[in-house]
Parts: sequence; C-alpha cells; structure tokens
Amino acid sequence: MAVKNFETLDTSTDVTTTRTLLHEAIPLTGTIVSGTYFETYLPTGDTNIKNYSHGMFQSVYDYPYLSSSANHIFDLSLGYASTSGMSSSANEQNAKKINIYTNMAQTLLGYDVSGNVDTFESDLDLTDNDSQMKEVFFVNFSRLLTKDQVKKGSFSLTLGTGSWALPYGGGPGYGVTLTDLSASDTAGTNPNINGGEYGLLYNSPATASALGAVFYQAGVAVITASIFASGAEVGASTPLGQQDQFNLFHAVAYGTTGSWTSLPISQSCDAIRRRIYNLSFNNTTELNSTVYFCRASSTKFNYSSNPTYTTGSKIRVKNVASDTPMSYITTVGLYNSNNELLAVAKLSEPLKKDPSNEITLRVRLDY
Repeated sequence: MAVKNFETLDTSTDVTTTRTLLHEAIPLTGTIVSGTYFETYLPTGDTNIKNYSHGMFQSVYDYPYLSSSANHIFDLSLGYASTSGMSSSANEQNAKKINIYTNMAQTLLGYDVSGNVDTFESDLDLTDNDSQMKEVFFVNFSRLLTKDQVKKGSFSLTLGTGSWALPYGGGPGYGVTLTDLSASDTAGTNPNINGGEYGLLYNSPATASALGAVFYQAGVAVITASIFASGAEVGASTPLGQQDQFNLFHAVAYGTTGSWTSLPISQSCDAIRRRIYNLSFNNTTELNSTVYFCRASSTKFNYSSNPTYTTGSKIRVKNVASDTPMSYITTVGLYNSNNELLAVAKLSEPLKKDPSNEITLRVRLDY
C-alpha cells in the first residue's frame, strides 16, 4: 500500500455510533390478496393462495406461489381462547383454533401474574383483564415486507363487512378502515410484552374501543371478531350466491352457526381474505453505523512510503529542495491492535496533504 503511517484512534473522541431508520411504503390492494390470480378450474380458485395439509393457516403470495417470481406476503389464520363461549368439542377443528390463539398469545403477550397465557385485549393495560378479545384472526406479515418492524402510526386495513356477494356494496356502513394513528414513537404503544411493542387499531377516524392491535416488531396484526358484529355474512363455504345474513364470529348472539364453528380454518380465512379491500403500512429498516474520525494533523501524513514517491533519492513532488513536503491521500485503512487490516475506504479523488493543512476523514461502517 501507499501509506505505512499509523495513527491510534481515541475511542472517546474519534469513534461514535449512529442509528438510522429507513422506511418503505408497502401497499397491498385487495386485487392482489384475492382476485388477480383467480382460476376457475382450480379447487381453491386463487393460484397465489397456498393451503396446507395441517389446515391451520394459509399463505398469501403476490404471484402464483408455484412461480419462482412469487414473494410471500403474509399468513392468515384465526382462533379463539379456550374460555371463549364459542369453544366446543363439536366445532370443526376446535382444538386447532384454540391452539392457534394460545400459541400467538403466548408468543406475543406472554403470561399473566398467575402463570396463565395472557389474553389479547383492546387496550394497552394487560393487567386488568378487561376489554378482552377472545375471538380474533391473525395477519402475520413476512419479514420480506416488514423488515425490522412496522412503522408506528402507518398501519391501515380496510375491510368490507357486507355479504359475501356484495362485501362493499352496502354503502359506507359496510366497510371499516382500521388504523393505528393513535400510536407514535413516543406514545400510544405498550412495550412491555414478549412480542415487542404494539399499538391499538381503531375504526378510522376513531371508535370508542379498539378493534385490534398491530405488533410492530413481530409484524403481526390481530383483529377482533367483533368487527363483523353488525350482522355481516362472511361465513359461506362458497363465493357463489347470496347467503343468509348471520354473524361470523359472535354466532351465539344471533342464534345461528358461525363459520368459525362449522367450517375449517382455511375456508374461514377465504371469507376474511376476500373482504380485504386495502392494506398498507410503512416498514422500517434499522441501519446501525460506527463512525471513525480519521484525523491527519499538520505534522503527519506529509510523506509516503510508496516506492514511487522518490526517484534518485529525491521526492518526486518537490522541484526545489526547500519546498515543503506533500503527499496525496487516496485510501484510509482501519487496523486492529495487531496492525491487521480490517477495512479499507477509498476516496473519490486524492486529497493533497502538506504541513499547511489538516484533514479529517469520516469513515462509516454500516451493519
């Protein structure tokens, strides 16, 4: 290398760390989630929807999932607590629906003071056991979309709550938009849980109580079943024809059988997915950096040990012996305590250095 001069960095003044948050807008329209890749000759219809033999959730892709170009968007599932009034051994996949709820609650919330798995609530206080959400559905976003976390205050989900045939055809009263506008980097979140921070989802602009929550670091949205409590019919096993109006999740209140009790999880997920009109949020990429301030004082780095720096025992850049020495800085190397080269930074152009000036080069390592 051209330079063999070393300068020790003072960790108290020459080294610092920074954190930069980069955000990217993620818009997901209902046509991508359901409709763009619908094929009538397939049993499930949607070529970008993958169901599994275990039947506990379904995966949504932005392209037919058998294609090498497909990207995983999110997983969709649902469940209810073992203490829910909907729980019954006679229900379709009853044990799996309870297991899904318990697993998600254990992962995202943890345990209460009694050692029991906590219950999702529509408030930020998990210690009072009020406003419980015992019947919910889950939207688990892929890391490809959320990166390090969902940006607080950016989440929006519009759902149609009308009939299967006309989920948005009933006018303004048949659709809700859930947002976390009450959350920010400094307020409106609960950070004291297993799954990181979460913010509440309200019907835009606001409802008296929250209808769900979004877990920012985990990349999971939890939506309460009561969002369809207006009598919306969303539990048909087939998208063809108009079905009798009934409440999907709070079936007991309407005296009818809801799809969460009579249908498998995959078909109930179809009913929910086909009501997603719009879904959007901003993701966050956390960029951590270490900045090194490499200082060349007026008395240092004015010479070079490069063999081409001299010719005939004379410095090439000096025409007169009395001229001041000078060098051109082109590269910065970072070494460990054993003088082993760890990183190299190249300058865009050589910088002239002589005893009349000082240079400070800012080197940033991102990770």
